[in-house]
Amino acid sequence: MDERFTAPFWDERYSSATRIWSGRPNPQLVAEVAGLPPGTALDAGCGEGADATWLAQQGWRVTGVDVSAVALARAAAHTDPAIADRITWQQVDLLSGWAPEPLAHDLVNSQFMHFPSAVRDKVFAGLAAAVAPGGSLLVVGHHPSDLETTARRPPDPDLLFTAEELAAALDPAQWDVLVAEARPRLADDPDGREITVHDAVLRARRHP
Repeated sequence: MDERFTAPFWDERYSSATRIWSGRPNPQLVAEVAGLPPGTALDAGCGEGADATWLAQQGWRVTGVDVSAVALARAAAHTDPAIADRITWQQVDLLSGWAPEPLAHDLVNSQFMHFPSAVRDKVFAGLAAAVAPGGSLLVVGHHPSDLETTARRPPDPDLLFTAEELAAALDPAQWDVLVAEARPRLADDPDGREITVHDAVLRARRHP
């Protein structure tokens, strides 16, 4: 397996700094989920836990999973005791054959989790299978067009995807695709210059 997707790689990366990410929930999560009634959520690739924490603050009961034990320990340490009973942190390797329980979550959230195309379809199919009837699947990633900007992105086009590619894998007899687009947002590049990047945003709802 490519070391970029292993627990040792991510444990080392998280151990290299006191915080890797901003600590704020991802903006497309907030935009797409703020109006949904809370239920049970799976946050796949939860990292340091900002998305899972935000969901719990909105009333969701969240399972946050990640390959890195270092990230999960940091997420647990930063969890507000007032919502700690609404979040379960679990170390899993999505590439090792682990899959979430089918039809079990009202929301499955995946933010900026990038795998090679050879395994990506299988991983996201497993996440989609975990969405309960009437529930939502939200997948957000770096759009391939970002490689044409000065944004810091993986120098491997195979890791990036479009929302339309993911939507095409969903059975229209079982899913309504509500959003499948390249959504612009402002960001700073490594030199501090403000640029426009695009997020691939897929939100779909499983038929009741």
